[in-house]
Amino acid sequence: MKKSLILGMICMALASCTTREIEPIPGSITYGGQPRTKLTKSPIGSIVTHRLTDEYGRKAEEVYVIQPDRSLKLLTRRSIEPDGIGTF
Repeated sequence: MKKSLILGMICMALASCTTREIEPIPGSITYGGQPRTKLTKSPIGSIVTHRLTDEYGRKAEEVYVIQPDRSLKLLTRRSIEPDGIGTF
C-alpha cells in the first residue's frame, strides 16, 4: 500500500513537469509563421540570435535553433538592460 501511494505521488509529480513553448511576439522571426526563405547553408542545430523590442518596449534577445526541416524553433527570450546586461 505504501509503495503504491509513493509511486502514485511520483507519477503525479512527473506528469506536472511539462515544458511550455515560448510564443513568438511581434518582431520575432517566427511571428506569423516560419520565414519564407529556408536556411539552406546553415548546419542543422545551429543557433541563431535575434534582437528586437518586446511587447513592453524593452530590448530583448531571442535564441533559435535550426530544426532538421530547416525551420526555426524559438528556445529562449530575455530582456536586455541598457548597459548590456540581460535579465532572465
